[in-house]
Amino acid sequence: MKLLILTGLSGSGKSIALDTLEDCGFYCVDNMPIKLLDDFVSQVMLQDQATYSKIAIGIDARNQSESLYAFVDKIAMIREQNIDCDVIFMQAEESVLLKRYSETRRRHPLTNVHLSLKEAIKIEKDILKEVAKDADLVVDTSRTHYHQLRQLIRDYVQEGEAQKIVIQTQSFGFKHGIPLDADFVFDARCLPNPYWNPELRGYTGKDQVVIDFLKSETLVIEFFDDISSLLENWIPRFEQENRSYLTAAIGCTGGQHRSVFLVDCLARYFRGKAFNVIVRHRELQ
Repeated sequence: MKLLILTGLSGSGKSIALDTLEDCGFYCVDNMPIKLLDDFVSQVMLQDQATYSKIAIGIDARNQSESLYAFVDKIAMIREQNIDCDVIFMQAEESVLLKRYSETRRRHPLTNVHLSLKEAIKIEKDILKEVAKDADLVVDTSRTHYHQLRQLIRDYVQEGEAQKIVIQTQSFGFKHGIPLDADFVFDARCLPNPYWNPELRGYTGKDQVVIDFLKSETLVIEFFDDISSLLENWIPRFEQENRSYLTAAIGCTGGQHRSVFLVDCLARYFRGKAFNVIVRHRELQ
């Protein structure tokens, strides 16, 4: 079992880190009161270890300061229960935090009518200084941009290679409109159309008679080779941008024959390369 406690200064990137951990398969809980940490471990994690094998909990200075003083002791007690528990503390320079809050116009959780942003940041640092001393990893995001932070968190939990992008392949008919969520759209209307063969018209690209017909057409094979090669070349660039999903849509006139066949071929191709693939046939549903 793995438990990550994510804490640190407000505005240092904890939300980005928590989102990244969720993408890496962690069950994430944000801003949990420290007083509930013991109950969560005993009543949730230890009771259902299969479901909650990887947990990430965000804790910040909105917890009462007296609770934070007991933080180190609570972490020690959790580790005594054979739970692999790490604490990640995130911070940034005061000038950087001030700039980030100015740009986003978000309210610091400790500010009020009597406390300025600058004063709130100093108080938060003081509240969390003992937590920072006991952290397993301290991340300073003052000079770290969004993608670098996501990659750093992935590397820490050793998910950088294991968590591949999810590829969604989708067939559609142009006469019903182009999917709005597609990253790539390929037009298969130039290929031989089984619809014009009366014996094949009532079938779809999932039926063997149509599959055999399209497999026998050189243009269809060339078309598939080209689009699969293009996608394979560009998927790493999407992964570098920390995209979780990529949607490739293939359309023909009605979305019944050519596009269905090609999407199924594309799904088999990328599953063979250990990608997670989602298949949708829009006009068959």
